[in-house]
Amino acid sequence: MTDENTEQTSGAKSGDTVKLHYTGTLDDGTQFDSSAGREPLEFKIGEGTIIPALETSVIGMSEGETQTVKIAAEDAYGLHHEEAIQTVDRSMIPEEVEVVVGGQLQATAPNGQQLLLIVTAIENDQVTLDANHPLAGKDLTFDIELVAIA
Repeated sequence: MTDENTEQTSGAKSGDTVKLHYTGTLDDGTQFDSSAGREPLEFKIGEGTIIPALETSVIGMSEGETQTVKIAAEDAYGLHHEEAIQTVDRSMIPEEVEVVVGGQLQATAPNGQQLLLIVTAIENDQVTLDANHPLAGKDLTFDIELVAIA
């Protein structure tokens, strides 16, 4: 007779600190992030410090185990929201701040939340800013390897 609880506790579980190597790609194969050449990503399962669907996929994995995890956009960085894009006068941005297409700006929302804005267009004295996460609206695939469970 096997003890099922022993099998469950041999894998990663909520409350464990784990180290994970990963490579993240988009549907077209474009790599958007990887831990290759760096220290593995370390996090505590259950603290919510990484994408929840990625975090839960680690539960039950053993050290050295690998898997591919596909995460739909709505379960990753959310859908792309048109209302998060707005055009402002260049005069609304401090003069000393360099504004270039693809550049990032930081702003504080009325509720005090810090926002990262991407400059998507500059026309005359108008600057278009996108507050969506750069990966919003994109399905993600992660190839992961559980390196260690603490």
